[in-house]
Amino acid sequence: MPEAADKPHSPRTPGPPPAHHHRDVSGGWLRPAVFGAMDGLVTNVSLISGVGAGGGSVHTVALTGVAGLVAGAFSMATGEYVSVSSQNELVQAEVAKERNELKRNPIGERAELAAAFVAQGVEPELARKVVEQISAQPDHGLTLHVREELGVDPHDLPSPLTAAGASFASFTLGAIIPLAPYLFGSQLLWLALVLAALGALIGGGAVGKLTSRPVWFSALRQLLLAAVAAGATYLIGNLIGTGVG
Repeated sequence: MPEAADKPHSPRTPGPPPAHHHRDVSGGWLRPAVFGAMDGLVTNVSLISGVGAGGGSVHTVALTGVAGLVAGAFSMATGEYVSVSSQNELVQAEVAKERNELKRNPIGERAELAAAFVAQGVEPELARKVVEQISAQPDHGLTLHVREELGVDPHDLPSPLTAAGASFASFTLGAIIPLAPYLFGSQLLWLALVLAALGALIGGGAVGKLTSRPVWFSALRQLLLAAVAAGATYLIGNLIGTGVG
């Protein structure tokens, strides 16, 4: 049989590049959630250690822990809400300032933006053309100016409510870990300390996993920080309790 003629290989039509997704790093939930959980854990285990070492009764320790949980959760949520709101208001004020500057001195602002592109390695003529094209759409031009000059996206600001809610929930979760034995009537301070140590290890390890850092390093770092705080208040509570007695 005659050999089949070789078929020319038709070039494969290039498709879109594989999609990859980044985690939300600007939504305003991760930092307050992590900070709230660790703060709740460290704050309450420190309170419980100090009061327990000072000879406080189960009722006193439990009351202290509950008060610390409620006060801390609301304080954290309020602080996060005010902090993120103030930050967003500052950004919006700077955006308004940039908008006025674009109206007052459009040529100078375009030259400034083009120079920023050139500094990043873009050819001067190409930088000028890109700036001119983008500036033809005022909203896009303003957004680009803000990104270059302030380093933020005015359309992707963190939510104050998200930050406050994440902080409140995570603080409560962290604070209840060392408090749980006392809520069930236990008088064993060491049990609260062990639970807090486990919570610190797990929480720190989870943060390491989420941020692609060594899990063991993040876990031990959080355990060490919690141990220092709890140890300091335990020593103070023991000294005061002994002195009072």
